Amino acid sequence: MYRVFEALDELVTIVEEARGVPMTSGCVVPRGDVLELLDDVRDAIPQELDDAQDVLDHRDEVVTKAQTEADKSVAEARSEAERTIAEARAEAEQLLAEAREQADHLLSDARGQAEQTVTAGRREYEDYISRAQSESDRMVQAGRAAYEQSVHEGKAEQARLVTDTEVAQAASAEAKRIAEEANEEAERLRSECDAYVDSRLADFEDLLGRTLRTVGKGRQQLRSPMGAPFDYEEWQPSAGAN
Repeated sequence: MYRVFEALDELVTIVEEARGVPMTSGCVVPRGDVLELLDDVRDAIPQELDDAQDVLDHRDEVVTKAQTEADKSVAEARSEAERTIAEARAEAEQLLAEAREQADHLLSDARGQAEQTVTAGRREYEDYISRAQSESDRMVQAGRAAYEQSVHEGKAEQARLVTDTEVAQAASAEAKRIAEEANEEAERLRSECDAYVDSRLADFEDLLGRTLRTVGKGRQQLRSPMGAPFDYEEWQPSAGAN
């Protein structure tokens, strides 16, 4: 390329220094020198210019080929994207179906455990009530027996000591005291039994409430298309409730 510019500069110099033709704008230049410089320019032009000209001559073909390749690449990319989306959608549906199946299984287990807990609590409550009633009846019977025995002994003692009024009154007071103590003891046992049964029912109510909240959260999770992972450990009963 340096030789090209050098030859062009020499051509410009020859033209500028050439003799002018009178009455015209032309000039007289040495033909041999000009042709030699033009040959030098032709020989010095790099091969890349010829290659560039070939590219220009075939540019339409190159552009068409590039457009075809680009369209092919776009079609392949679109097909791959559609296949990936279909696979992702199928996998998401499978995961959602598995999550629903697991949620249904957990809800079924929770219902079964809740029913068992309710049945056990009702049975235990009835057992405690029955025991408390039996104990209350036994204490009442014992009090009545003690009262009747005291009355009987008091009457016997009164009959034996007819003239002793104070002894008869003391016997009657003692009999009444024993009966009152028996009734108070029976009432205390009944109150303790009711308090114990109430505490057991409170524990069962807390367990049942947590179970219902877990079931509600599970149903809400099922209604959400893509929700966060569900915490299946919350429904487990506590050690105190067991």
